[in-house]
Amino acid sequence: MIHSMTGYGNAKGEVAGRKVSIQLKSLNSKQADISIKLPSLFKEYELDLRKRISDALGRGKIEMYLNIEASEEKASQQINKAVFKNYYTQLKEVLTELNEEEAKIANMVVQFPEVLQTTEDKLDENDRLAIEYVLDEAIFELKTFRKKEGNSLFEDLKQHITTIQSLMTKITFMEKERLPIVRERLLKNLEESGQKEKIDKDRFEQEVIYYTEKYDISEEKVRLKTHCDYFLEILNADPGQGKKLGFVSQEMGREINTLGSKANHSGMQKVVVQMKDELEKIKEQVLNVY
Repeated sequence: MIHSMTGYGNAKGEVAGRKVSIQLKSLNSKQADISIKLPSLFKEYELDLRKRISDALGRGKIEMYLNIEASEEKASQQINKAVFKNYYTQLKEVLTELNEEEAKIANMVVQFPEVLQTTEDKLDENDRLAIEYVLDEAIFELKTFRKKEGNSLFEDLKQHITTIQSLMTKITFMEKERLPIVRERLLKNLEESGQKEKIDKDRFEQEVIYYTEKYDISEEKVRLKTHCDYFLEILNADPGQGKKLGFVSQEMGREINTLGSKANHSGMQKVVVQMKDELEKIKEQVLNVY
């Protein structure tokens, strides 16, 4: 059964004493387009996490966000004394020159860059495994979402194919009307040119046969039916068929266009327009299929 490329997954866990949450979001894309946003503490694992996501999810524009919430003992901050003294000395000199009060210098200094530093522990192999475990949970949730969305896509695409097949039945019925119409049109043209009395019946029948063969759509109908059947077969196959469905829908479009050019019948041309409308809906939805 097909899966959608659209999905969302979220998971939480604990790594090195820190509460960790991972959010995954996926949209449609022709290739794997993965964007990862990590706190600096986890930057060394970016390539491993990227590969893990790619292997599990394949195509799609995928965004991953990892957030950490440090516990109190992990969130301690230290003053960088050298930086503090440097800022303090410079600020005091400026305030003295301006005859401003010095009472709030310390409060001002601690807000400057790099004065306060958060202590961070280095991660080990167990921490890496813990991160991957949380990521795997988020991936599982996203894939479950994709599968659910895929079920909706399946029903929608199946309905459009069924409609095209139904319209093909209408074309087959109308096709029987075309030979009398061609014959009538040729006779009318001869009447208007004043040549009706000089008609060579054998020649006339040859002309009728010529136009009948020219407008014959038997091969197009067979190929379109084959494409529709194959499309439905792919829908029921394993996930990862999005590109293949796109190729088949393109082939369906070629046959429908040829039907339109050969129709030479107003009713059939209207039906072809309806088929094209259904096919456009199919192409739009196929872009979301993984």
